[in-house]
Amino acid sequence: MIKTLTVKSSCREEFIDIRTEVEQIIKESGIKNGICYLYVPHTTAGITINEGADPSVKKDIINALKKIAPYGAGYAHTEGNADSHIKTTLVGSSVSIFIEGGRLILGQWQSIFFCEFDGPRTRKVYMKIIKEEE
Repeated sequence: MIKTLTVKSSCREEFIDIRTEVEQIIKESGIKNGICYLYVPHTTAGITINEGADPSVKKDIINALKKIAPYGAGYAHTEGNADSHIKTTLVGSSVSIFIEGGRLILGQWQSIFFCEFDGPRTRKVYMKIIKEEE
């Protein structure tokens, strides 16, 4: 079964922590061991795992991506969001996380971020949990 998370961004580029929502769905599923797959079906938004404790990390990543793919840099794609497509390609559109004992196996400081690069918008994240065979 696939669950759908709805994410609303409030600005053009933003990292939104979705770890709590993902953990709640895992808890409700009752699955103790397995894999959680998260997939973003958008070409101008992605998903990543990184530090969630210090908000300056999110700002630093966004600023670095802006340097790599600046807005309005004369791209062939003329819809005004070519930089967003490039940033999404660099970040990626899916992550996989192990589940053990009903909990995500993440590092102490790690969180899961929906990455908006062409907002504000209402977006989707698809989530599938695969139960480990016992």
